[in-house]
Amino acid sequence: MEHEQPLTGGNVSDGVVRIGDTVRKPWSSATPSVHAFLTHLRDRGVDVPRVLGRDSRGRQILEFIPGLTAEGRRLTCDELHRAGALVRRIHDGAAQHRPAEGAPWENVLPALESEMICHNDLTPWNLVVGERFVFIDWDGAGPSSRLWDLAYSAQAFTANDSAEDPEAAAARLAAFVDGYGADHALRAALPRAMGDRTAAMHRLLRESHMSGREPWGSMYLAGHGEHWAAATAYVRAHEQHWRAALLPHP
Repeated sequence: MEHEQPLTGGNVSDGVVRIGDTVRKPWSSATPSVHAFLTHLRDRGVDVPRVLGRDSRGRQILEFIPGLTAEGRRLTCDELHRAGALVRRIHDGAAQHRPAEGAPWENVLPALESEMICHNDLTPWNLVVGERFVFIDWDGAGPSSRLWDLAYSAQAFTANDSAEDPEAAAARLAAFVDGYGADHALRAALPRAMGDRTAAMHRLLRESHMSGREPWGSMYLAGHGEHWAAATAYVRAHEQHWRAALLPHP
């Protein structure tokens, strides 16, 4: 019998285990759409977990990515540049993907204007760092926009600690966005979008707590609500720092 090692760290998915060099996860109605998206990205040279099918218990089989996530550690500017470049490769590959009409998705915070399929959680807690930099946990992928997805990623990697000196956070934000290679229009829109996306995360948790929607309702009480309220205030208060770092005067 194959040994199953429970994998922890996620807030949404239960029943995730490692078997050898594979990960087994629950299958959902959105899984075929997610697998097609991952396969599309790999076919275009983006390093994402390989899709390996479905096991005898009906679970997803994905490649296990060795290493630790970036959660809880402050990446260097060089690492942030590398992470930003990876997000750009994902977005550029995603822009060429044409999902099946009516394909189901499970993303919980879609953009107001969706232009392509996005991961929707390209954050330190989903980035495995090691010899490879690989984003995992694609189950929440779905329609979104380049700006909305990048805003969450940039904020999570560089402006998620409300106690940090905003000048230091802004320098790291510039490294991440430089790695992404954002054009002027995207840079100009990011500071406001970062605040909007952070506020949307807090609103999701708060409203889920009020309505009993899980697992976000329980996450709200477990400290996530307090964290995202503080992060929203921080990102909003220092918007000018972000703007100055991304659009420096000549």
